[in-house]
Amino acid sequence: MTTMVDSVLIIADIEGSSGCWSYRASAFKTHEWVAACVDMTRDVAAVVHVLLDNGVQRVIVKDFHRTGFNLLPEMIDSRARVVQGYKVGPVPGIGDPGSAEAVIFLGMHAASGSNGFMAHTLTSRIRGLEVNGELLPEVYLFAGSVAPYGVRPIFFSGCPVACDQARDTISGIHTYSIDKSVGRQEFAVEPWRQGLARAATSALHDAQTVPFEPPGPFHTKVTLREGELAAQKLASRWGFHRQGADIVLHNARLVDLYLDLIRICYLIPMAERVLPLAVAAFNLRGRVGLAWLRRQIKKR
Repeated sequence: MTTMVDSVLIIADIEGSSGCWSYRASAFKTHEWVAACVDMTRDVAAVVHVLLDNGVQRVIVKDFHRTGFNLLPEMIDSRARVVQGYKVGPVPGIGDPGSAEAVIFLGMHAASGSNGFMAHTLTSRIRGLEVNGELLPEVYLFAGSVAPYGVRPIFFSGCPVACDQARDTISGIHTYSIDKSVGRQEFAVEPWRQGLARAATSALHDAQTVPFEPPGPFHTKVTLREGELAAQKLASRWGFHRQGADIVLHNARLVDLYLDLIRICYLIPMAERVLPLAVAAFNLRGRVGLAWLRRQIKKR
């Protein structure tokens, strides 16, 4: 069976992959992270393989966990382009979506303030995040950010709560869940991974979606885990409005909301003024971590 989709962007995270079963498995340069990265890569490789076998001509894989250097490109079909590290623009973090017609989200997690496995939005510093009165999962931000380029979201994998949120957010998106309640030792990874690949193939042919373009304005409440003092400091730093322990944002455009959230989560004004240099330094740290990861794998 052939597909009408010629080019696909994959955004890959680790918490909803078959490799992550604890916080330490998501943490940079831990031994649990080593195993998680290998399984995360195997998940992505399985999906890439079926996409290419089903007529997709171009596959771009964006590594989107922490430093952006978790995947092992040598384990993924060389016909796919694996993009690691973070980009300044035009899409925050992602860079240029290129000619992608559809986006697939792999290994994702649920939103801050929900009870999904390792639920958070952008960072665990945020305890709760609502836009226009609804929980804000990352798929909302990412799918909305690539929508101006005509990219439509077709597939999403993660824990059951994350999949529910993706379906509630994006009408027609296909999902495939992973049950983290059984524990790593009892989990049948190969049958699950084969099912993941089949589900992605089904989405490729059947997903009835359009680019995700939520209407503004966007009224957002950000509740910080560190409490009121941290909210006061961030509000003063960036000139945001504050209500107690909450930072309140009002944005006309989704991309501006996304940029404000990046400021809250990751930046200080000095770093923003020299953003290309700050991103380059962050990416260097990721490359060092990836080299460490490969050394650990060789020691096995």
